[in-house]
Amino acid sequence: MNRKTIIRFLLVGLILVFVFAGTALAAKYPKKPITMIIPFGAGGSHDLNSRVFTSIIPQYLGQAVVVKLMPGAGGQTGTAAAVRAKPDGYTLIFTHNYVDQLQPLIEELPYDTMKALVTVWRLNYAPPIVFVRVDRPWKTLEEMLDYGRKNPGKLQFAHSGKWGATFTPGAMMLSKAGVNAQFIPYKGGGPAVAAILAGDADFHLGFPSVVLSHAKAGKVRLLAVAGDKRLKEIPDIRSFKELGFEGGNMDRIIMAPRKMKEDRVKILRDAFRKLYGDKTFKRLMGKIGENMLYMDGPEYEKVRARQKEQYRELVKKITGK
Repeated sequence: MNRKTIIRFLLVGLILVFVFAGTALAAKYPKKPITMIIPFGAGGSHDLNSRVFTSIIPQYLGQAVVVKLMPGAGGQTGTAAAVRAKPDGYTLIFTHNYVDQLQPLIEELPYDTMKALVTVWRLNYAPPIVFVRVDRPWKTLEEMLDYGRKNPGKLQFAHSGKWGATFTPGAMMLSKAGVNAQFIPYKGGGPAVAAILAGDADFHLGFPSVVLSHAKAGKVRLLAVAGDKRLKEIPDIRSFKELGFEGGNMDRIIMAPRKMKEDRVKILRDAFRKLYGDKTFKRLMGKIGENMLYMDGPEYEKVRARQKEQYRELVKKITGK
């Protein structure tokens, strides 16, 4: 074997080493912490749910998931950042169905979430709860709405953003009840709850992980569950369906840029799936009053498309457009 042939074999061997080494390194995703954008404010249900799963997911993913709160414009600020993010798997967004599927039907946005983002996982879902500060005079939802009808423009509705998870069922309720109320926007559920506790507004629709602890502490009074059935944690509180109103669950979904490599999406999905067998995860989710009714990404993508069409009909019904 002459010198040129030996050199040629050595070069081929080096190339193969680099190729296989590169493949092995690429497979070691994630190699650094992942940023999880939450497009809402501190203290809301997304914030509280994220504290649970981000504390446990590193043992199944091999890296930390770092929460980045980016409230603003009813979720649009954080969503835009996620849409613009490099699709390398190191930027995700923890959002919900109203921002993802309903909001784009109402406003002209510089992005299309259906095209730009893909579902990694639905963590769970929850109906919001109508509540007031305990010193407010209304003992039932009917009493509050009756006050609103008799005093146009005086009932103050604190919400977390127009056409969001608390705004939409609340607006539908007020519309059907014939109540002209003040709509007061806040940068997320946390600030809206704080406004109720401070007496700056009359009512809000919050989620179990946020509301139940305040109810147990005697700070707020629960008036109704804005869903189709009562919650087992508060069986005495009636549902919207019982009261003659339409409800609306919030799907808490973890999403990624759609151009992200499928093998990396699979690694994330596999890690999240393992959470639901984790005893600590189960205990902590139960402690904050949230369910673990998860849905894998491909399955939720079907729900996502179907719900968007349902929301299209809802928008026509409410706006007449």
